[in-house]
Amino acid sequence: MSDRSDDAESDVSHEADAPREADAADRHFETRAIHAGQEPDPETGALMTPIHANSTYQQDAPGEHRGYEYSRTGNPTRTDLEANLASLESGSHARCFASGMAAINTVLNLLESGDHVVAGDDVYGGTHRILTQVYEQYDIETSFVDTTDHDAVRDAVREGTELVWVETPTNPLMNVNDIGALAEIAHANDALCAVDNTFATPYLQRPLEHGADIVSQSLTKYLGGHSDTIGGALIVDDDDLDERLGFYQNSVGATPGPFDSFLVLRGTKTLSVRMERHCENAMELAEWLEDHDDVSRVYYPGLESHPDHELAAEQMDAFGGMLSFEFDGTLDQASTVVSETEVFTLAESLGGVESLIEQPAAMTHAAIPREERLAAGLTDGLIRVSVGIEHVDDMKADLQRAFDAALA
Repeated sequence: MSDRSDDAESDVSHEADAPREADAADRHFETRAIHAGQEPDPETGALMTPIHANSTYQQDAPGEHRGYEYSRTGNPTRTDLEANLASLESGSHARCFASGMAAINTVLNLLESGDHVVAGDDVYGGTHRILTQVYEQYDIETSFVDTTDHDAVRDAVREGTELVWVETPTNPLMNVNDIGALAEIAHANDALCAVDNTFATPYLQRPLEHGADIVSQSLTKYLGGHSDTIGGALIVDDDDLDERLGFYQNSVGATPGPFDSFLVLRGTKTLSVRMERHCENAMELAEWLEDHDDVSRVYYPGLESHPDHELAAEQMDAFGGMLSFEFDGTLDQASTVVSETEVFTLAESLGGVESLIEQPAAMTHAAIPREERLAAGLTDGLIRVSVGIEHVDDMKADLQRAFDAALA
């Protein structure tokens, strides 16, 4: 792996040391979500973090500045968000990006030609695409395996393996991966373990506490929470690794603007209460679907029938707001289901307050060749839903109408 952190252009701190009280780290999650990294504006007393819409900053003398010089390198609104996210993920550093894919790309920037990656065989389609269609041309090879099978992961690791990429729960089959076990496999081979924690969020799961080196978040999803901004983040608990990521954050320049940073900070304040409702609704909906005659299988780790239920109960604080199910019908009938809902909106993405529904084979995972999709269990009739915070009875009635329309 390359290490060019000495070339970084800024000394802006990304440590999560605000608020300044000594016991801040011991505060409960809900309190840190509202206060970590954020204090009233010292000049005006404004409670909310200001939107610093600046591209450049006055210097006191050539090369002497007050912590900021250029907003690609560092922006006060973004710094507050980074401190907030680091606290929530139990890390010491966070770096924010213009999208979740920009964050993932920055992890891959650590690799060099000839390096090897081990990743799950049902990862998000965008992750699969960047690994195969972007980084393969730079002689970086990826082995896609069932990461719930630790022997398969060990067999896939080889000389030159520098990264084990993990999703948990996975997208869209909701498999739960043992972060601690996979981190041990990676570290035994001097590789990094990175975990995409987008589905769980730090409210339900904190991978750094289980031994992961890097946590990736799509801020677009639950942390923003309102489907009105795009962003990504990487959180670590290692100074040197943070410097290396910071070099690429600054050099490549895929950083979020201050307004996007402000919107995500607004979202993290209500993350805990939203996630509680997401989880409550998803559990009730999953149980309803599991008992439904028109559904052949439900993928939700909160169900006792889920093969990873015990691991999920141990590793997560609750089971999340995402689930998938197999509609017991034809491909066209499943397409009718996702097209006929009204409470559930047919759309990609997830994690907003509104419920979304989609067909992975035709949408989020369409970039994966069909043979690979089917081998990984991603059937044409699989339906994925992001369970929102509407009333769950309205969700059930909406799906029932769509089922009836598909089977009419």
